[in-house]
Amino acid sequence: MTAVSRITWPRASFVGFDRIWNELDTAFTNSVDNTNVFPRHNIIKVDEEVYHIELALAGYSRGDLNVELEDGVLVITGEKEDESVEYLHKGISTKKFRRTFRLAEHVVVSGAKFVNGLLAISLVQEVPEEKKPQTIDIK
Repeated sequence: MTAVSRITWPRASFVGFDRIWNELDTAFTNSVDNTNVFPRHNIIKVDEEVYHIELALAGYSRGDLNVELEDGVLVITGEKEDESVEYLHKGISTKKFRRTFRLAEHVVVSGAKFVNGLLAISLVQEVPEEKKPQTIDIK
């Protein structure tokens, strides 16, 4: 695999956006070199304000998982306790993982559920009234 060079963004036109550029560089690099592929996941846009993230976690139980929101970053971790099982073949991975998702401003976690090996996290974009477009009355 070839090394990924930094993306050349039109940075000269933007001031104070260094953190955003760094996040885009990191996200692009990770998506190209496939270092962050476990667990497999879906991101679903239900409508303009509702999203779902689904993670395929066969072999894990609810107690093996942790979901936290840290300063706009959704952090999902999992660690399966070793049950001292002697596997002749282990094709279902239950390795320790940490998966992160950067949430946009005003996106909040509205719930999470774990059913049949699928962790589903619901997200809602709640824009405050003062941030929504307003019509100004002309007098």
